[in-house]
Amino acid sequence: MILYVHFGLRAVAELGDTEAVFRRLVGLVGGISPMTQPLPPDALLADVAGARRYFDRDARDLAALVRLRIAAVHGVDCTIGVGPNPLLARIAAQSGPPGTIRCAPEDPAEIAAYLAPLPVAVLPGVGPATVRTLAPYGLTTVGAVRDTPAATLQRILGGPAARRLGEYARGTDPTRVVPAAPPETVAATREFPRDELDPDHHRRAILGCAEELGWRLRRDHRAAAALTLTVGYADGTTTVRTRTLPEPTAHSRALADEAYRLHATLALQRARVRTVTLRADRVTTESHATHQLTFDPSDDRARRLEAAADRARTRFGPSAVHPASLTRRGPDHSP
Repeated sequence: MILYVHFGLRAVAELGDTEAVFRRLVGLVGGISPMTQPLPPDALLADVAGARRYFDRDARDLAALVRLRIAAVHGVDCTIGVGPNPLLARIAAQSGPPGTIRCAPEDPAEIAAYLAPLPVAVLPGVGPATVRTLAPYGLTTVGAVRDTPAATLQRILGGPAARRLGEYARGTDPTRVVPAAPPETVAATREFPRDELDPDHHRRAILGCAEELGWRLRRDHRAAAALTLTVGYADGTTTVRTRTLPEPTAHSRALADEAYRLHATLALQRARVRTVTLRADRVTTESHATHQLTFDPSDDRARRLEAAADRARTRFGPSAVHPASLTRRGPDHSP
C-alpha cells in the first residue's frame, strides 16, 4: 500500500526555510518507512508494505501515525491519501478537504466505481488544455474516458498520451516508489488571495518567483540546470511542467523567460489559479554555469543591472530591488 502525504506549501513556508523544512518532514516519514520518495516542494510518496509488518498496523493506522508525528514535531496538519498504487493514493488525498486521511479501494470493481464520476482533470498530466480537448467529445469524467475505445482516444490525443490516459482511467499506475533523499532544489511560491483568472497576474507572479530564485541562487553561488512550474487551482488540483535549461544558470531573466514558456504550454484560459510555484531543479555549483556569448548589448546591460541589484539586496534586504512591473496592484509578490 502507498501513502501520498501532502503538507501544503503554506504550512511548509510558515516554518522557515522551505527546503530545510521539507527535508526534515521527509526524514520524519522515512523513520516509519524507508521506502519514501520526496515530491518537492510539499509532498511525498511512501510504500508502507514493510512498515505494516514491522508496526503490525494496517495502512490507514500507519497514515494516522504519520499525521500524529508530523503534527507533534512540526505542528503541520497534513493530508494523506492511501491507495494500492501512487495514482490512487494521490487521487484519494486530493478528493476532499485538507487535513484528513482518505482511502481508495483495492478491489478492481470498486476502483472502477470510485474513479468513474471524478472529473478527468484528477488524472496525472491532464491540465486545462487537455480538458478542453476532451470536452467536445463528452469526455469530462474518468468513467467516460475509461469506456472510450483506445483507437478513438488515439485520434483525439495521439498514441502515447492516449495510452497513458487510458491506463490511468482504469486505475492502473505502473510507477513504483523510488526511495531517495530530497533533491537539491530551490523553490519560490506566490499565492493569490482569491481565485485569479487574469493571465497578466499569473505572469507577474511567475516573474516574482523568477526574481527570487535568481537572487537566492546567485547569493549561494549556485545555478539551476532545470526548471519546474507548478500551478495550483481552486479545486485543489495542480499542473506541473518541467524543462531542462539550455545551460545551467542563475540569471533571473533567463529563468523568467523559460518559466513564461512553461506557462504558455498550459494554455490556461479562465483557469481559477490560486498558487504559482517555480522550482530550480538539479541545482549545481556556480562553476558549472556557463554564459553563452552574445552580440546583444541588452543582455550585458541586464547582467550588470542584476549585479548592482544584488549588491543592494545584500545591503538592504531581498525586497530592496525588484522589477517595476511588480509594483503595480495585484497579488502579493514580496519574497
